[in-house]
Amino acid sequence: MEPFYLKLLEDIRLSLKQSEIPTDKKLQWICDTLCNQLPNYDWAGFYFHQKDKDELYLKVFCGEPTEHTHIPFGKGICGQVALSNETFLVPDVSLQDNYISCGITVKSEIVVPIFVNGKNIGQIDIDSHTKSAFDQNDVVFLEKLATEVAQLL
Repeated sequence: MEPFYLKLLEDIRLSLKQSEIPTDKKLQWICDTLCNQLPNYDWAGFYFHQKDKDELYLKVFCGEPTEHTHIPFGKGICGQVALSNETFLVPDVSLQDNYISCGITVKSEIVVPIFVNGKNIGQIDIDSHTKSAFDQNDVVFLEKLATEVAQLL
């Protein structure tokens, strides 16, 4: 992982240790930090599994508002990750058959599952207005971030 990502991850780790800040505010801060610090991160959000439903709900995000606040398992990239339990990097969303469009500006996406006690409880979703915006550095960074977030929950 490139040094910039390592430094950003360490900064996030330190900020998350502030116990007096509520979890929702920490999650929102992470979204805002990602959108502000990483130029290809045009939208960042956390989806979590809806209790007693095979559905994800959007908890917090930064970027343009979305109508996709609830996503059924299996639908779109986020819904596929809810079932596969694996990171899904999409260099060009226009080439995906099972993609939920959040707008014509979104060109690429990466979704990383969050595991607590071995169970996929949610995910980090990142959209970019640039095709092929994400690479292996983003995968490793976001997977490590997901591990940090899991410790909050």
